Amino acid sequence: MTYKERSDCGQLSLPNVDNTVRLRGWVDAFRDHGDVLFIHLRDRSGIVQVVFNPEFLSSDVYNRAVSLRNECCVAVTGRVVKRAEDTENSNIETGEIEVIASDITILNESLTLPFPISEKAMVMGAAVASAGSVGEDIRLKYRYLDLRRPTMQDHLMKRDQIMRCVRDYLHESRFVEVETPILTKSTPEGARDYLVPSRVNQQHFYALPQSPQLFKQLLMVGGLERYFQIARCFRDEDLRPNRQPEFSQLDLEASFIDDEFIYELMEELIVRIFTIGDITLKKPFPRMTWQEAMDTMGTDRPDISFGLRFIEATDIFESTNYGIFRQILKQGGCIRGINIKGQSAKLSKNVLQNEYAKQIVPSFGAKGMTWMRVVKGNLESNIVQFFSQDEQNRIKERFQAEDGDVIIMIADQLHRNVNDVLGLLRLHIANSLNLIPLNEYAPIWITDFPLFEATGNGITSNHHPFTAPHRTDFNPDDGEELLSLRSRAYDLVINGEELGGGSIRINERHTQEKIFQALRLSEEDVEEKFGFFLHALEYGAPPHGGIALGMDRVISMVLGTSSIREVIAFPKNRNAYCPLTNAPSPVVYKQLAELGLLDMRGGRWAQGKKVM
Repeated sequence: MTYKERSDCGQLSLPNVDNTVRLRGWVDAFRDHGDVLFIHLRDRSGIVQVVFNPEFLSSDVYNRAVSLRNECCVAVTGRVVKRAEDTENSNIETGEIEVIASDITILNESLTLPFPISEKAMVMGAAVASAGSVGEDIRLKYRYLDLRRPTMQDHLMKRDQIMRCVRDYLHESRFVEVETPILTKSTPEGARDYLVPSRVNQQHFYALPQSPQLFKQLLMVGGLERYFQIARCFRDEDLRPNRQPEFSQLDLEASFIDDEFIYELMEELIVRIFTIGDITLKKPFPRMTWQEAMDTMGTDRPDISFGLRFIEATDIFESTNYGIFRQILKQGGCIRGINIKGQSAKLSKNVLQNEYAKQIVPSFGAKGMTWMRVVKGNLESNIVQFFSQDEQNRIKERFQAEDGDVIIMIADQLHRNVNDVLGLLRLHIANSLNLIPLNEYAPIWITDFPLFEATGNGITSNHHPFTAPHRTDFNPDDGEELLSLRSRAYDLVINGEELGGGSIRINERHTQEKIFQALRLSEEDVEEKFGFFLHALEYGAPPHGGIALGMDRVISMVLGTSSIREVIAFPKNRNAYCPLTNAPSPVVYKQLAELGLLDMRGGRWAQGKKVM
């Protein structure tokens, strides 16, 4: 059989009845029904049932069929027939027909499987083992088998479809795909670099790129005007469940544009991508400043698919006799709360006082919680008697409280603590009370981030040091002023997941130097790490900006998978380890010696040597 004669298993249907077909694939399932044998034959296109009837087969062919086991790789020749009435199988797309085999060749046998691969029952009502019952490390160790599952193949084919959609749309928009270096210079961008030692230039190192940030800006200096690539990026970050040490990022940059260009470009692209998952998004996406997001939902990646917005209540209690509130407000603190509409029946006094106030809220970092339920138009709680009637009336008015509502308030001298705790509490309540709508997607742009943020050692860039500030007339030595600056940065968030972010960039040297000065980088550090970039800005660098999307996260959301590992062919596990290849792993002494990483006199790692 030549490849041109082959038919796809999943493409056979009633119009193919009486055709002789030649199939190749894997045995998905095997059933012995007396003398007659049935298999599900699977290839990338789908599954078809093949019947081996000893009445129509030579003993040699029949014996080969008898010897089959799951995941044997075989070639089958046979005739397509319509299934007998009441034997159709709606579990498979080809369930109205089957193939009566006339010959079979075993191309390669299979060992006993470490876990079931089949996802389709041979008969109606039969149970099929799911991958969810198999440990993830086992699946990753035998990833080549896991990839045979139709679900995994569908994920990767949809991933391919999404990537083609991205390329087609950006080419329509006059972007040029350009590859940037993988071996590059180590520059501080927040996370740790993966370093690659150079054999030719011993004790010197390349870094794997955390992003193509500087190169894409240099492409703008180079006059490309509109660039993109689906880049491989590497970050040696602390482990989190939905992160990978290497990941795919849609990276793009454009010249002579403003923020609105990015919003319009990306909204249309996101709408097209989500359509592949049968998800409809409406344009334009809403926008919210960073400050508003923090003050109303306690996070810069808010889920706006449900309510529970924070309500400012500080002014209500300016003259309160309630001692705890009075003391907090004396110290410059604030009081904010949320109204949990109509949930009083589920949030009893016992639940609010003994679970939320004593356990849940303290675990989020708060010293306490104030709660009130609305019953017959009045506020009810264990401390309501400490509030005046005017305060109670203002609470009901401010929170738009009605019978059946529950009001929860957090007070603290640190405004950030109030937002942090309420933000965690908002998500906890929404999840525990099932307030988050299913199959609803709510995109939003978060804008006007702080340019800098305070750390224990001074200040650092909120995004990265190449982000343009809203104004350039700032004093780089005035810490208070620096922390008040806003940036021209923007993040795209959907259902509380940050899918991407970007900014308008700095395009002239003087402002970029002021940013480095604000970050307390010495002239020597700046010249060593960014000298080439600063020089480039002096040669007519155009105004430009861009964005990067985490494609693994985007695809995982579109396909509704539990983890980004489900949409990556060969991911690492949660410990950044590959059970398939056992990477990372030690290397032999000779390799280290060739790279100049050993003290050849003592046979130990080099000590006290400057690593450039």
